[in-house]
Amino acid sequence: MAKVLISDKLSPAAVEIFRQRGVTADAKPGLSKAELAAIIGDYDGLAIRSATKVTADVLRAAKRLKVVGRAGIGVDNVDIPAATAAGIIVMNTPFGNSITTAEHAIALLMALARDIPAANASTHAGKWEKNRFMGVEVNAKVLGIIGCGNIGAIVADRAKGLKMRVLAYDPYLSPERAADLGVEKVELNELFARADFISIHTPLTPETRNIISAEALGKMKKGARLINCARGGLVDERAVKAALDSGHLAGAAFDVFEEEPATASPLFGNEKFIATPHLGASTSEAQENVALQVAEQISDYLLTGAIVNALNMPSISADEAKKVGPWISLAQNVGAFAGQLTETSIAAVDIIYEGSVAALNTRALTQAALCGLLKPALSEVNMVNAPLVAKERGIRVSEVRRDQEGAYEGYIKLAVTTPEMQRSIAGTVFSDGRPRMIQVKEINMEAEFAPHMLYVTNEDKPGFIGRLGTLLGNAGVNIANFNLGRSARGADAIALVQVDDAVPLPVLQEIRTLPAVKQARALAF
Repeated sequence: MAKVLISDKLSPAAVEIFRQRGVTADAKPGLSKAELAAIIGDYDGLAIRSATKVTADVLRAAKRLKVVGRAGIGVDNVDIPAATAAGIIVMNTPFGNSITTAEHAIALLMALARDIPAANASTHAGKWEKNRFMGVEVNAKVLGIIGCGNIGAIVADRAKGLKMRVLAYDPYLSPERAADLGVEKVELNELFARADFISIHTPLTPETRNIISAEALGKMKKGARLINCARGGLVDERAVKAALDSGHLAGAAFDVFEEEPATASPLFGNEKFIATPHLGASTSEAQENVALQVAEQISDYLLTGAIVNALNMPSISADEAKKVGPWISLAQNVGAFAGQLTETSIAAVDIIYEGSVAALNTRALTQAALCGLLKPALSEVNMVNAPLVAKERGIRVSEVRRDQEGAYEGYIKLAVTTPEMQRSIAGTVFSDGRPRMIQVKEINMEAEFAPHMLYVTNEDKPGFIGRLGTLLGNAGVNIANFNLGRSARGADAIALVQVDDAVPLPVLQEIRTLPAVKQARALAF
């Protein structure tokens, strides 16, 4: 019989689900790291929340462990690379607390509008400062939502119920999805200029870190109010303090901070600032939901092999893994290639599976391709939830499977359509099991995927390769491999350069100034 250890406090209903499914569950919250390592070897599954630290040391002791299930979204407390190396699946429950987090954002919005925390403290102090607390109505006000995924869409729905007008900035939000949600899709600067309230619901990525900077705050209309229930690090807290002190911002309310636990912040003590201690998911309903979901997911995997909401494994059976594995790697890399070159919303993704690969589990391959495509902008995307994330953003996804027609025994071709253009990338798996690109934007070229690559599109002109190589050499960037392709003599050309280390931004900017260069991007795989 399968055995699961529950090492954090979960709802008793989760234990009951395990029991009903025929899985032995031992609830032992509060274990020290040493105590956990001493007993983890007896268990097939581990159910946790945020307190348990699943380190490499713990995983080395987990000789039987097959799955770690996190009741909640964040898995910062799990060493996912170590789990992957050990063949242990890591699952989370990404949507169990979406409503709760969205409701908390609305609660903070209302608290800001009517200055409720300060009015409450004043009244408790025996004061009756009725004239001091002059609020604003939210009716007919403009709410700007940054990041209109699952939680952002719920916030938009609730705000519309309050008769607010809703703007949304999300590069992956299609016009059709925006219309379905009843929101107006805008660029970020327009959102800043028009919104009375701004609520952030985007993941923390290198691109979104400090998306609310001093410069961004300066673009907001005077008297705007800012809410962050997403992630610390999305906002420059010192810049927000300056905007509050100057009166440019009328108020701000944060549930998350760059450093947590947040025992100190530049914003603390400011009467225009409302703070809560990361309560977005803290309702009895949300905690019950994620506990039940993680129990169901762990049970399903241990009893049937079904994989749901995994962060390091697509939905495939053990029998398929060996054959499908190299193609999954190819699909994810092909998607990542396109995703790193796409800066606007995606309308459609079309994937062609030709030849031998068409007979495999293409659903898992499509999940991998979508994961690679969306992950550069949405770090919390994984191979399991990628189709749902694409659907939420109104991205049409199609698959075509067909018999071998060309020279390759099998290949995958992915085409991404945006409002401005279409870009396609194709790849195959050679007999050595290593994925390779074979075509970019209909230009034939063969190249391996590498940790650090430089992608350059240019006009096919004499001397370009020499200028590019000289520039990289002078900058100390070592070239490991150089791959070229062109559509025709003197027409569009592509250079894919494998380098030993990431190309520094100043060097990349210098490459973009070279004659004939149309685009230059640093890629990572």
